[in-house]
Amino acid sequence: MRDLANSITLKRAISPAAAVADNTPIVSAIVDLSGFDKAMFAILIGAIADADATFVVLVEHGDQANLSDAAAVPDSQLTGTEAAAGFKFDDDDKTRKIGYVGPKRYLRLTITPSGNASGAFVAAVAILSSARYSLAS
Repeated sequence: MRDLANSITLKRAISPAAAVADNTPIVSAIVDLSGFDKAMFAILIGAIADADATFVVLVEHGDQANLSDAAAVPDSQLTGTEAAAGFKFDDDDKTRKIGYVGPKRYLRLTITPSGNASGAFVAAVAILSSARYSLAS
């Protein structure tokens, strides 16, 4: 029986950092899905100081390593919805997730705030699964 740790691979998406105190989009690292068939972004929400901030989630995919061909992922290739992965001012210390089952090799997550003048802590990790080769040693 294989445990969960040997069935997934984690990749950094959005590193923990100082609070974002404006409406600049928070863009993840580009995640390479080579060798995996499924992925999920786990979004970690810390304190949100602004009383009316909202955060919209977008998942993009493409076949170019720099995502110069980036396109929004069709809903049919997501598990969950981008709307449900979004959050607002009163979602302190919660988590969100959105999965991907599409055919492209590269993924990127963008979280776009609005009404965010006081600061929000956000991080994310990409969880890859359905490896084409065994992860266990």
